[in-house]
Amino acid sequence: MTKAMVKYCNWGLSVLVGIGMFLFWYVWYPHALSYQEQYQLFLWTWDYFVERVSVPGGFADWLGEFIVQFYYIEWLGALLLALFFVVFGRLAGLIPAALLLWLMGDPSVLLGYAMSIILALAAYRMNRREGKYGLIGDLLMVPVVYWMTGPMVWIYVTLRITRCGWRNWWLAVWTVTIQLFVFRFLMTQWTLDMTFLPALNYRTPMMMPPLIWIIPVVTVIVLTIQSQLSWKWLKPAMAIVALALGFVGVTIGYSKEMYELIRQDYLVRNERWDDITDRAKDYQVHTPFSSVCVNLALSQKRELADRMFDFWQSGEDALIMPRIRDLTSMLPSAETFWRLGMVNSALRYFFDTQESILNGRMSGRCTKRIAECMIVNGHYLTAKKHLNLLKKSLFYRSWAIEAEALLGNETAVNAHSVYGKLRQLRYKNDFLYSHFELYKMFGLLFMNNTKNTMALDYLMGQMLLEGQMQGFQQYLPAAERYSGYSEMPIGYQDAMRCIQMKGNVPGSPYASYVKRMMAERRKNESNDEAH
Repeated sequence: MTKAMVKYCNWGLSVLVGIGMFLFWYVWYPHALSYQEQYQLFLWTWDYFVERVSVPGGFADWLGEFIVQFYYIEWLGALLLALFFVVFGRLAGLIPAALLLWLMGDPSVLLGYAMSIILALAAYRMNRREGKYGLIGDLLMVPVVYWMTGPMVWIYVTLRITRCGWRNWWLAVWTVTIQLFVFRFLMTQWTLDMTFLPALNYRTPMMMPPLIWIIPVVTVIVLTIQSQLSWKWLKPAMAIVALALGFVGVTIGYSKEMYELIRQDYLVRNERWDDITDRAKDYQVHTPFSSVCVNLALSQKRELADRMFDFWQSGEDALIMPRIRDLTSMLPSAETFWRLGMVNSALRYFFDTQESILNGRMSGRCTKRIAECMIVNGHYLTAKKHLNLLKKSLFYRSWAIEAEALLGNETAVNAHSVYGKLRQLRYKNDFLYSHFELYKMFGLLFMNNTKNTMALDYLMGQMLLEGQMQGFQQYLPAAERYSGYSEMPIGYQDAMRCIQMKGNVPGSPYASYVKRMMAERRKNESNDEAH
């Protein structure tokens, strides 16, 4: 096979990889892109750049965030990520690229990880000389590469040693010396682990997966083999191995349940209510998070009263989850609070979610909603602070400028289709919120404004979830009067039959729910007694 044919084959393979990656992210996993984008807020400012590059590996991290901001537009994010994989595959090889696809099934892996490997490999290609000039290049390159890529500098060092021979072992000593110098004198606030490990590349650095270490090692091995072996079937064999690893990685690395929950949150963010309920009919993860998403979708379609118990309900937390300090759990509940008119509760949940991002990043999605909560509450100075941040971003800028025009203009805010409505729905008096009396919170919200039919639906639904049969029957006349339904909803009819027949209603969705809850309660009580 001639060199020209090999070149065309390589480029053809790169095109196929690019097309495959584009379809993978845009068609099957757009929600994964949205998940990554919503946990950062890339600012186009010099201060933001300096802050990022002021630590080892920060430049790769900054470049990764630069690309991730474009995930806001799904097709553009998928296209850039596809091109990124093509570049990675051409520099590192197809097998490391397949392992990277596997690793990216872990949503805590940041794009800066792969970017740091690319930068280390690019530096290696820039300085492939031996002898005196190669020595000078290494002396200068190692500290630069370490500051740009962090611990991935070892890829550069190892490749240089394997290329120039073990007589250049001093490169390893030079690298360790630089890292210890940074730890001792420049980054005194860092631990030794943070100096030597890729802490910036993983959102929860205390529990990094093994693949983070395997990929750099495999990259060095693959490139070393390719440089020393001229076997004509080597690249086809590696392509087959990469294809097999990619298949296994997609099968194992992308948890069906986890990504279904990420998809539900993505659909909530984009208000695709029909898609949520349609997917839940075929497959629903049995977690409170999923129940909250499905119930919110039903409420926005005014189907909660009719179809609530046609779907799996987790229990008393199926409408609103309690506060859980992690990245994702509270987001559907926060969106529910927002639409109900419980603005302060939404603000608390969005703020706690943003503060739970362990790598200290801000969230564009949360910052936007926090600013909206401040506008509804009339806290314009605080809203302006958040809007000023969003104005320094690319995709939130235009919205922030429009929102800024509302600040201080009570007439405009009251006339706004969303903010004005929420001002009418929100509580008029201050009181202490209690998650353990959630149905009372919904009841107060409804009595505050009887046009808040969503609050009424949530009040009735919460009492059914908790088994508050007396309260449910007490509020049925209010539901009949204020809900706007022409007849009693199917779900309420089913619940009333269960009450009248003491649960002996074969085929009843609500009776099935009650039996399951009673069985779980007995199981929990027996476990408590055993302990």
